[in-house]
Amino acid sequence: MNQENKSRVAEFVLLGLSSSYELQYFFFMLFNFLYIIIVLGNLLIVLTVISEPALHTPMYIMLSNLSILDVFLATYATPKMIHDFLHEPKTISFEGCMAQIFLLHVFAGGEMVLLVAMAYDRYVAICKPLHYATIMNLCKCTGLVVGSWVIGVMHSLSQLAFTVNLPFCGPNVVNSYYCDLTLVIKLACTDTYVPEVLMLLDSGLMGVASFLLLLVSYTVILVTVQRRSSTDMTKAHSTLTAHIIVVTLFFGPCIFIYAWPFSNFPVDKVLSVFSTVFTPILNPIIYTLRNKEVKLAMHKLKTRYMKNYQINAVLTSGTFLSVSFFSFYSN
Repeated sequence: MNQENKSRVAEFVLLGLSSSYELQYFFFMLFNFLYIIIVLGNLLIVLTVISEPALHTPMYIMLSNLSILDVFLATYATPKMIHDFLHEPKTISFEGCMAQIFLLHVFAGGEMVLLVAMAYDRYVAICKPLHYATIMNLCKCTGLVVGSWVIGVMHSLSQLAFTVNLPFCGPNVVNSYYCDLTLVIKLACTDTYVPEVLMLLDSGLMGVASFLLLLVSYTVILVTVQRRSSTDMTKAHSTLTAHIIVVTLFFGPCIFIYAWPFSNFPVDKVLSVFSTVFTPILNPIIYTLRNKEVKLAMHKLKTRYMKNYQINAVLTSGTFLSVSFFSFYSN
């Protein structure tokens, strides 16, 4: 055991997105800008929901938690990737690599469950509007949100349990910009057939189950609304379109990557970037630009901020003039 611990690799080398210096400098500027947009856009949604009492409903509480997960999902690897664009060698410690794997599956798993919970909320709101307040009360909403985080943590721990103890004693080059579990497992100095199957079953079961639940909920909503007026159908289509876009953007790359989990394709890097960078940007755009209540709340927040800013500016100017006045006469 001591000999195995001594031979364990201390760090992994990340190949990144490109070896071209010009492209790396371009990517540095691009992803810096995108990361700032992700953080500011999603935090704006969280602040808007918190500051506006009219948005203290299950739908918007879940939306704010989705924004929090998106910030974390973009943060677990993106800052490291941005740093590595201008630094050589691109390395990450063994502990840092395991931490990336853990955080990725916590946030991705939690977002899968939360999207299912949001679909359930829309099902109740559209199909059972008269009972919505009773079924989707604050207690149940809190349980669904907390449950998404708990399931995400449990899912990640189950993935990490059979990875962290594998013997990594030789190859340490990861052909990605972060520690992807499917790539890291292949570097172990042992037969990884069983861990690979366990990982595939764990992630595959969670992903497929979540995706099927979403499809069932959307199908039930559409079938139910078709029996109602055209106005209800238009509203349902508008709501479902936003949800389907988010689900497609989130599950699409995951399904492709895990369809061939232990074969590395060049397109995998693009899909990984898309799911960890572009999806967290598109989520707030899709949910806010299509939602009048959120836009109205943001307008109120802006007006309130500008009013407070003007009041503070007047008070500051008044204080400055008072101090100047008394200073003048005291002399």
